[in-house]
Amino acid sequence: MTMKQDLRIIYMGTPDFAVAPLKALIEEGFNIVGVITSPDKPAGRGQKIMQSAVKQFADQYELKTLQPTNLKNPEFIEELKALNANFQIVVAFRMLPEIVWNMPEHGTMNLHASLLPQYRGAAPINWAIINGEKETGVSTFLLKHEIDTGDLLEQEKVTIDPNMTAGELHDILMEVGARLVVQSTSAIANGTTNPKPQQDLKLKAAPKIFKADCKIDWSQPIDQIHNFIRGLSPYPAAWSTIQAKEGGKKLTFKIQEVDKIIDRHNLEVGTIITDDKTEIKIAVKGGFIQLNKIQLEGKKAMETRTLLNGFKISEFELV
Repeated sequence: MTMKQDLRIIYMGTPDFAVAPLKALIEEGFNIVGVITSPDKPAGRGQKIMQSAVKQFADQYELKTLQPTNLKNPEFIEELKALNANFQIVVAFRMLPEIVWNMPEHGTMNLHASLLPQYRGAAPINWAIINGEKETGVSTFLLKHEIDTGDLLEQEKVTIDPNMTAGELHDILMEVGARLVVQSTSAIANGTTNPKPQQDLKLKAAPKIFKADCKIDWSQPIDQIHNFIRGLSPYPAAWSTIQAKEGGKKLTFKIQEVDKIIDRHNLEVGTIITDDKTEIKIAVKGGFIQLNKIQLEGKKAMETRTLLNGFKISEFELV
């Protein structure tokens, strides 16, 4: 039987979502012998060199960190072997080659932000909300060749509230996931795991989301539009385009926060209703989508009231 102190763990992750499980493992006394994360890269308007959230956290604890650009690079593979790990944990990292995931004695465990086998892929949090799911969760599983298909270790369900955004769900799943990673790692250490194959169900996928995928189709029913906007909030954010009624100037805007108002009306879908002071509503099938927080291109996101303080949206129409 392997005990907690006998596990030599390499942890792989990049964004904020991966920080909470790493922190929880350290606080539980697990031995993290190395951290693998993405290389530093320029970001923002000033192209300042930025470290990943996991790199910043790992530096606080003086953990040995590797930042390979190529996971098959022979030098990286040798560095990995030299860490002499017997278990690896992956949270929000990139796809691993077999030479990496198959290296440690106890295998490589992944945390995925869905109830597998549903929502395999890069954007499970977004797609669960976009599709109007009432619940989702987190899963730990052991990696094998096909992405997100390995044997399940443990799962925990989370309820999706009707107005919850992807950002809010992300933060909940991050904390639940941290607990589940500790739980599953403890089971590995104690030799009490019972891996189970994923069921062959009718599956919903969670592919990567690109900017073109985020354009709002205002002809959809109100519930679908509402789910679409909150499922992409705050990032990458649903967007639409308006055009000046005179002069033809076009502007793209992102929508961060909305309310849906169920109501009967005879207005044309896509009609903008505004008092140019405090309120913007879009007429859709089944009611109105009220815009509460908007980001015009080139500007910061702001509350509707603030935006209308210097912008007359009544002079524009949706295109």
